[in-house]
Amino acid sequence: MDGDPARLVDHYLQLCEDRELGRAGRLLAPEVRIVFPGGRVYRDLDELVAGATGTYRWVRKHRDRYLVGTDGDAVSVLSLGRLYGQWPDGTGFDDIRYADVFVLRDGLIVEQHVYNDLADTVARRDLSR
Repeated sequence: MDGDPARLVDHYLQLCEDRELGRAGRLLAPEVRIVFPGGRVYRDLDELVAGATGTYRWVRKHRDRYLVGTDGDAVSVLSLGRLYGQWPDGTGFDDIRYADVFVLRDGLIVEQHVYNDLADTVARRDLSR
């Protein structure tokens, strides 16, 4: 990467979507904390993928924009956009809001905090059945 924090995060997200987890993992610091909705904490990508099993067949992101800020030696990147993908039954979904907050140090991701409306959408979907 060229040192641009937003490009690094975008590259990481693309590698994760493409399931190139080994390459994506090289962008993570050894002490990484990946926090998903509900407070679920993962320490690596294999653990994260295992934890998402059954929620959907696949998911990707329309990555609409990035906001970047600094705080001392840390750089924060906010990725805003919309999730799209396929539920376990094969039905498609789109336009589910997400916000991912990344903290980078020394060119590596040390934290990722994931926020999205996926659980709310699942609950509404279940009620409509």
